[in-house]
Amino acid sequence: MNILYLDHYAGSHLHGMEFRPFLMARHWVQEGHSVTIVASSFSHLRGQNPDLMGKKYLDETIDGVRFFWIHGNPYEGNGLDRVHNILSFVKGLYQYQKAITADWTPDVVIAGSTYPLDMYPAVHLASKCGAKVVFEVHDLWPMSPMEVGGMSKYHPFIQVMQRAENYAYTHCDFVVSQLPHAQNHMEEHGMQPEKFTYIPNGVEAADWKLPEHPEDGVYYELLQQFREEGWFLVGYAGSHSPSSALDSFVEAGLKLKGRKIKLVMVGQGPEKARLQQKINDLGLQDIVESLEAVRRSQVPGLLSQFDALYIGTSKQQVFRYGISPNKLFDYMMAEKPIIYAIEYDNNAVERSGCGFSIPSENSAALAQAAVRLSEMDPQDLREMGMRGKRYVMENHEYGPLAARYLEVLERPSSRVDSKEEEPESSEEKNDL
Repeated sequence: MNILYLDHYAGSHLHGMEFRPFLMARHWVQEGHSVTIVASSFSHLRGQNPDLMGKKYLDETIDGVRFFWIHGNPYEGNGLDRVHNILSFVKGLYQYQKAITADWTPDVVIAGSTYPLDMYPAVHLASKCGAKVVFEVHDLWPMSPMEVGGMSKYHPFIQVMQRAENYAYTHCDFVVSQLPHAQNHMEEHGMQPEKFTYIPNGVEAADWKLPEHPEDGVYYELLQQFREEGWFLVGYAGSHSPSSALDSFVEAGLKLKGRKIKLVMVGQGPEKARLQQKINDLGLQDIVESLEAVRRSQVPGLLSQFDALYIGTSKQQVFRYGISPNKLFDYMMAEKPIIYAIEYDNNAVERSGCGFSIPSENSAALAQAAVRLSEMDPQDLREMGMRGKRYVMENHEYGPLAARYLEVLERPSSRVDSKEEEPESSEEKNDL
């Protein structure tokens, strides 16, 4: 089977997140299928973006997976530059269709760029090739920018996204959702219920490699010094974004003064500089440590050095549909107790018993959980962490997840397109 995977933000082990398209594709290639991932050359999520050397696009192969990179302009934040970056990718999917499909005809096209605009070129290309179309949903757009970003439903950008979302549900063969509770919302926007399949994010066990020697771990000398000084280390490793609820992580430091508990944040993102300033303003330099991001290959060694790990989200109604955070599964693989500051139903920490769940954005509850863990017997902490690893290996390993996804791709098409079609004229496409 020839699989074309459109994902604006797709990365690889060479570039950084997001990893899902590459990890899925690598398993499919191992099963004898051919996969092309089309992505933008610039994403704020990646640690290292590809260098197109002045070209409009670049074709390369990584671990048997073909990548087709479309030139995208750099941006910071969520302003006009990011909109231009989105539009350049959608335009490029039309403009470079011949190059993407040269000597290669897809049997199925997956559109999974978070925003739904890539479904227009996906359906256009699939119709030409007689291919099936899968709409992969990471976040509910335009609901996410409305509820998280505060945008009005009357904003032109939101209205364009709403039209695209409705188009996606009515013109796809299948929907693969990372959100377990989103089916009703999707049906309200035109999806037939039989199209829905839930496939969460996961981990690649084969890539989870600890350093041969503990002292080779990233930040080893610093973290070892903290341990020798008697600190109980609670770590966070990931993006410093508004949705990560790191203000409460920092503020928990105020409630931990006088205790030997240190909070360590590792990563990059739009909130990093502000959070560093907040640490200084609150006088928490001895309790809260802010470190630079590490490479994906260094994450196992980093997480192994903490005593417990934190993950949280801000309070947003959109999370009622569920989330599937890669960071959580990495934490479980590390066999560490987890403090999970989130409020939604599919709570893997509660299910597995690998830590404590607390309310979102609640620094007092976070501090209390950290104290409770610090006072537990080390063997109890180890058993708690082991429960998390067993759970993630049974439910979220990419091998079985890729096999489930492949079953969806192999189903016969039953799509009946609605009368609402994609924009045809170049003028309408530019309006996107």
